[in-house]
Amino acid sequence: MRTQVAIIGAGPSGLLLAQLLYKAGIDAVVVERQSPDYVLGRIRAGVLEQITMDLLDQAGVGQRMHAEGLPHHGIELLFKGARHRIDLQGLSGGKQVMVYGQTEVTRDLMQARAAEGLTTIYEARDVTLHDFDSTNPKVRYTKDGQTHEISCDFIAGCDGYHGVSRASVPQDKLHTYEKVYPFGWLGVLADVPPVSHELIYANTPRGFALCSMRSATRSRYYVQVPMEEKVENWSDDAFWNELRSRLDPEAAANLVTGPSLEKSIAPLRSFVAEPMRFGRLFLAGDAAHIVPPTGAKGLNLAASDVGYLSSALAEFYREKSDVGIDSYSERCLRRVWKAERFSWWFTSLMHRFPDTGEFGQKIQEAELDYLVNSTAASTSLAENYVGLPLV
Repeated sequence: MRTQVAIIGAGPSGLLLAQLLYKAGIDAVVVERQSPDYVLGRIRAGVLEQITMDLLDQAGVGQRMHAEGLPHHGIELLFKGARHRIDLQGLSGGKQVMVYGQTEVTRDLMQARAAEGLTTIYEARDVTLHDFDSTNPKVRYTKDGQTHEISCDFIAGCDGYHGVSRASVPQDKLHTYEKVYPFGWLGVLADVPPVSHELIYANTPRGFALCSMRSATRSRYYVQVPMEEKVENWSDDAFWNELRSRLDPEAAANLVTGPSLEKSIAPLRSFVAEPMRFGRLFLAGDAAHIVPPTGAKGLNLAASDVGYLSSALAEFYREKSDVGIDSYSERCLRRVWKAERFSWWFTSLMHRFPDTGEFGQKIQEAELDYLVNSTAASTSLAENYVGLPLV
């Protein structure tokens, strides 16, 4: 098989890239290790930056997001038993975020690709990348007992942290940076109405909590737990009781509980691999970087990566110019590191750390008090939360 761009991974970043390329008249084949149902079964983020919304509109898949998503103009910070609202829209010059689940983004992209009859190869096993340091890269995989090869101009590695793309790069060509946090998030998804119409980020002596949602009838809640905690130790009742203990009295009274649809513990880490381009291979999304979920940047960073990459590839084919692909890694990493900084800062501000004790809690509360009472500090939070511009 021959194509212009081989995309490894059919998550939201790979599918969004494929759709943007299709709109630009560039042929792409998507290769995915798992089945479509498995891909759709991943429970992930749900807060979209303005830039991500714009890219989904550009890709022609934004209709359901605008119809069913929940626009959010602010967030609430809870500390010392009281909530304080950050006016994202007012402080950022009119920008907002959209609550719309990553699963729904993926579903919309899958359906658009299927409607156009475009090629996505699911359940491709033993995927290997070859000759990406040449002008004729190749992707090999097995399916139904047969070995197949895709010849292409470029390979886009959108296959996540554990994927084959970054693993195919010689280790001496890659520089990685990592920070692992000493706690995780125990998350529950439940068909209950949200406790509040905007997200609540809670800093409490018992640890961090987040009240989020996927719709007006489906909620997503998290509590900070030690890194060694096991999900099987938590019944639904135990989770709801712990969450309630971390909320202010009004939110605790408004909390509606119910059986969990999904329950899991997510570790928190920061990770960056540099550079993000190796000849004709480009890394995008979680293949190149991970952020702790506190700042809601993971999916949005992946979207901005493929925004840069789709523009660079369109420029290459339209204008025979290498300028965009040559600057891809540098442009992405400038935005990645700013998002890493924000996610690290917000994580450090909102969580209890085992080694800081009561002094650390008081310092966090003092910074939060300054943050909600300073227009300059609140503006910085708002600008980062809604998403920095693509430059």
